[in-house]
Amino acid sequence: MGKLALAAKTTHVPSLYLSELPGPRHGSRQAAIDGHKEIGRRCRELGVDTIVVFDTHWLVNAGYHVNCAPRFEGLYTSNELPHFIANMEYGFPGNPELGRILADGCRAMDVDVLAHDATTLAPEYGTLVPMRYMNQDQHFKVISVSAMCTVHYLNDSARLGWAMRKAVEEHYDGTVAFLASGSLSHRFAQNGQAPSFADRIWTPFLETLDHQVLAMWQRGEWRAFCDMLPEYAAKGHGEGFMHDTAMLLGALGWSAYDGKAEVVTPYFGSSGTGQTNAVLPVTPQDGAAIPAAQAWAGAGNPCASRL
Repeated sequence: MGKLALAAKTTHVPSLYLSELPGPRHGSRQAAIDGHKEIGRRCRELGVDTIVVFDTHWLVNAGYHVNCAPRFEGLYTSNELPHFIANMEYGFPGNPELGRILADGCRAMDVDVLAHDATTLAPEYGTLVPMRYMNQDQHFKVISVSAMCTVHYLNDSARLGWAMRKAVEEHYDGTVAFLASGSLSHRFAQNGQAPSFADRIWTPFLETLDHQVLAMWQRGEWRAFCDMLPEYAAKGHGEGFMHDTAMLLGALGWSAYDGKAEVVTPYFGSSGTGQTNAVLPVTPQDGAAIPAAQAWAGAGNPCASRL
């Protein structure tokens, strides 16, 4: 019935918002903003009606959760970086119907997911920042999925991604995009040093590691990447323990995925962290994601969030 038309790994650094404002950071993140706009343009071209965001700024301590209220609107100030994002306006429609379909599809595949369609819960900036540039005209409905998962297994997040794709394809009458909203390495600059790392990575090791990972994605070396994901999440300080990435790859076929990433925004440093926008082409899959993720979990991989 439905279709997953676009998948991407996206940045959400709050300096994108600062880049809009007068001051020393004005224009500094235009390449990332342009990357978001390009992803939004492609979504329109593909007929996407709803963007589902795996948001590494939504922290949860039990279960997986879907925020699918009918509408999201308000002013947002980051409790983490209130000097970066303050009183940022947002507004866009939600999609309660699809949110319930996604949660039902996950539970049918033994992944504990709850849909929240009657809620005052506001989205986090992992959703709000990309939507500011991809969805300025509120063309797309938006759903946010918790992806800073503190006591969860990465293989369960991969299963969630695959279950959500199946739910879209089998039970939804529409076209959807999935975004993994999070960084690559995510080691912030030490307190007091942030200004000098505004456009840099915290260490040469992390920068080299990120570049190697992006090259693997561009070459389509997904089996090797999936095998190294738990260790990369730990040693590379992956944002949200890289559950957003596991969800996205689960939707695409996990280690059986055969696409090659297209980097839309070249890799850049931000406050010590490693960032990019990359589109991962959606290719046909035969259901190999679930047994592949199960085998990966059962082979002794340390795939808990806190490694």
